[in-house]
Amino acid sequence: MSMRARVRAGDPDAFRELFDEYARAVYNLGFRLSGDWSVAEEVVSLTFLEAWRLRGRVDSDVDGPLRPWLLGIAANVARNVRRAARRYDGALARLPRARLEPDFAEEVVARLDDQERITRLRVALAALRAPEREVLALCVFAGLDYAEAAEALNVPVGTVRSRLSRARTRLSRLVATGRITPPEISREPSCGNGQVTADRATAVRLTQESAR
Repeated sequence: MSMRARVRAGDPDAFRELFDEYARAVYNLGFRLSGDWSVAEEVVSLTFLEAWRLRGRVDSDVDGPLRPWLLGIAANVARNVRRAARRYDGALARLPRARLEPDFAEEVVARLDDQERITRLRVALAALRAPEREVLALCVFAGLDYAEAAEALNVPVGTVRSRLSRARTRLSRLVATGRITPPEISREPSCGNGQVTADRATAVRLTQESAR
């Protein structure tokens, strides 16, 4: 039985294999779209739970890897997480201001060697519209080709090409003005604190329960 057929049938072992093979790619995509380690970890958990929920939509009659399908789910999850975060931030902004306390955790984070790289990445991606950011993350950072990115986002290949072109044009302008440098956006981030591995149990728990 093919991997697609096993996933569609809800095979728990298939989902474990799917996680082991693509969790890092989902994590990296979540980070590229959010610029935040903890959000990327959340994207990993939610993506595989959502993949389980949507397993019936997998076409088992065609060949090909499930990576575009899974990264498409991850892009949607990241988009929803950002929306929820904006609503949360808006709600906090409406609350009375409390007296600020020193945040010693922030001091530790500020000492990390890659803090400047993370900041530059956030500046770069924040300058893009959401569709451009998603196409850039899928094609450049996740390594999907135009057809795979189109499958992941459920848009025509021509749309992928035009969005990627606009994203590169905007980033080129940022490079020209000195706001970012190419190496800062071309390197894949390392895992933040190992949570991707730990989340494997969460990602497959539902499949185990349903298989009983």
